[in-house]
Amino acid sequence: MKSKILFLPLARTTFSIADAENNFRRSCNLLNRFFDDICYPQELLTSPEMLSVFMDTVDNPGLVIYQCATFIGSDFVSEITRRFHCPVVVWSLREPAIDGGRLRLNSLTGAFSACNSLFMQGYNYRFVLGNPDESAVEVKFRQMMFAFSLTKKMSDLVIGVVGSQPAGFGFGDVDEALLAGKLGVRIVRTEAANIIKQAKSYASEAITGELAELKARTKGWESIPAENLDKYARLRKSYQEFAVQNGVKSIASRCWPDFFTEYGVPVCAVLSLLNDAGIAASCETDIGGAISMYIASELTAGAAYFGDPVAIDERCGGIVFWHCGAGATSLARTAEGAFLGVHPNRRIGPTMEFGLKQGAVTILRLGKDKNGLRMMTMRGQALDEPQKFCGTSLTVRPLSGSPAAKIAELVRDGWEPHFVAAYGEITEEVRMMCNFWGIEHKEY
Repeated sequence: MKSKILFLPLARTTFSIADAENNFRRSCNLLNRFFDDICYPQELLTSPEMLSVFMDTVDNPGLVIYQCATFIGSDFVSEITRRFHCPVVVWSLREPAIDGGRLRLNSLTGAFSACNSLFMQGYNYRFVLGNPDESAVEVKFRQMMFAFSLTKKMSDLVIGVVGSQPAGFGFGDVDEALLAGKLGVRIVRTEAANIIKQAKSYASEAITGELAELKARTKGWESIPAENLDKYARLRKSYQEFAVQNGVKSIASRCWPDFFTEYGVPVCAVLSLLNDAGIAASCETDIGGAISMYIASELTAGAAYFGDPVAIDERCGGIVFWHCGAGATSLARTAEGAFLGVHPNRRIGPTMEFGLKQGAVTILRLGKDKNGLRMMTMRGQALDEPQKFCGTSLTVRPLSGSPAAKIAELVRDGWEPHFVAAYGEITEEVRMMCNFWGIEHKEY
């Protein structure tokens, strides 16, 4: 993705140029605080011809910030769309005064004109209303900076895919050409057998660090047979080396049945510690889930949770998200911490066993529909609830609407059965990223 941001302050001289120039100077100061690679003219651009001459001096940008410093017609935005094919932010400024006198800027009408033209041309655009000294405007551009930076970063993202989806879990696969074309994401594949083979090759002294890491982050490891702990540590090292050697920042891993039947331990605890170490890792080879975890982790600077919606707990008004035992140890409830146990179906350990901590969360998912990629978000509150089932669980009360109604909406809209929980409010950033990519975003 092109990284340069182009700021275009546009005006007509028949309006109050003094007010427009004052806003221009303050706008430059604001945008320079948030964007490193930003380009703009030294003065207001007051005609389409002047705009065209300036655009001759710049390379194709990754984002255009189109400021209606005064009223301008759609002939200005047409100069941009005939040259550049990138997302556009249309910025409207407030009137200096509403006092019965002259309409000094009429910026908002200019924004309507630009957005109508962009809409009719099928361009991706965002709208910002407010002056550069308003806190809400600062927040909006800060969110935009995070969203734009992450979309740029994801154009270099490598996803490590270990094995294929289990039978009946094809929803976790995503077409590689679609990912590369829309997000810029690249996939590197290996088989579970290769990971296992590498794990078996290590000398015992080579895995002491992995064992120490597990023991430092968990409780109850004394109950796990030494042979299982040894096999876990070998897997942990093998996955880490696969990630390092291939520049992998996120992993979608096969789990059952291979690691139970061919190796003798689950991969759950390995994925847990990978998430703690900053490598977003999903199980059941869910590629969309892994990318969702990566987005969540990058926007919150912390581990994200991956789970199925398995129940509605009417007692506390929450949706219970659960998975077999791969939750990051850093997400465990503080009072109990992260415990080790055995897989609920296979009765082999180590897996993670705990309820997750409370806090504001955003549920999200990069998924597919008949038209390609799409994204969903749902605001919620993770409740201070104990572990609901064997494995790891998170109980989320939606911020609006009942849990049953939210579940009905998600099922109606055909979402995949794996979701990601990010600790923090990142809805607006995700919405902006979807706009930059040109994919649908649905909020629940």
